Amino acid sequence: MASITEPKLISGNANKPLAEAVARRMSLHRGMAVGLVDARVERFNDQEIFVEMFENVRGEDVYIVQPTSNPANDNLMELLIIADALRRSSAARITAVIPYFGYARQDRRTKARTPISAKLVANLLTEAGIERILTMDLHAAQIQGFFDIPVDNLYASPIFALDIEHQFKGRMDELMVVSPDVGGVARARELATRIHSPLAIVDKRREKPGEVAEMTVIGDVTGKTCLIVDDLCDTAGTLCKAADVLIDAGATEVHSYISHGVMSGPAVERVSNSQMKSLVITDTIQPTDHVRNAPNIRIVPTAPIFAQSILNIWSGTSVSSLFDRETLLPIYEGFYPQA
Repeated sequence: MASITEPKLISGNANKPLAEAVARRMSLHRGMAVGLVDARVERFNDQEIFVEMFENVRGEDVYIVQPTSNPANDNLMELLIIADALRRSSAARITAVIPYFGYARQDRRTKARTPISAKLVANLLTEAGIERILTMDLHAAQIQGFFDIPVDNLYASPIFALDIEHQFKGRMDELMVVSPDVGGVARARELATRIHSPLAIVDKRREKPGEVAEMTVIGDVTGKTCLIVDDLCDTAGTLCKAADVLIDAGATEVHSYISHGVMSGPAVERVSNSQMKSLVITDTIQPTDHVRNAPNIRIVPTAPIFAQSILNIWSGTSVSSLFDRETLLPIYEGFYPQA
């Protein structure tokens, strides 16, 4: 049943431009102004976080837009404290819109005496009073099961498919989707199915986190334009080495489509100096000026799909319908008008 109140958005400091873009898109769809809740999220001198809202949220359906990206701990605490403030202010329902879900890489115990931090974060969010999660491309799908509240996990692949159809128009038969590791095959296959392309895999042997010892291409990429698909790019070491291996294996071009551009340390320099012709990321993590100015990095927006998802949650309609091309294309009209 649809809510009788209007949806309200509040943003932390992690990615305010995305929150503002979501508000603008919701205003466009609603035909009325949707703004961010007037609030301040600040630091005391010792860096403790303080939150104060200047609007009434009693009985309201409130959506907190806050990726838990770098600095992950600060942004996570902001999210928890905002949720606590909303709960104590009698908000009717609190939904955390977490475009990038940090700590997702720690989703299982890979060796003795290690944590499952993703489960700990899930517990913290629930205890803070959050009643629903809206996120994009969780690193591991099973993280949804760490929550005892509804989790809507959006996918970047439908957006990437629209972008690929636009960027490679007339060349679609040359494309091959590549998974940079065996664990990402399901994600790569989903995109390959959408654009009707074959699939290859780069098998990697990792000695320790951040280092790759050996890579082997599974599949014939000779003469193909390869599209590497993954959920995140951190230091870009694996990505750039995968591009080198594909070129050595006979690929004519390599492009990458990555959901979350973490882009830590030397990532931008590595990508700029690599054999990749382009790296396409989304704005789930606020890109730095260094990322924006990189010649071969391009950013696609997620505000349209997040705005529509929030409206669908608010009105009690399907979120999964947005994964269909026919539903998604009108939302991105103006970005990809050709199809």
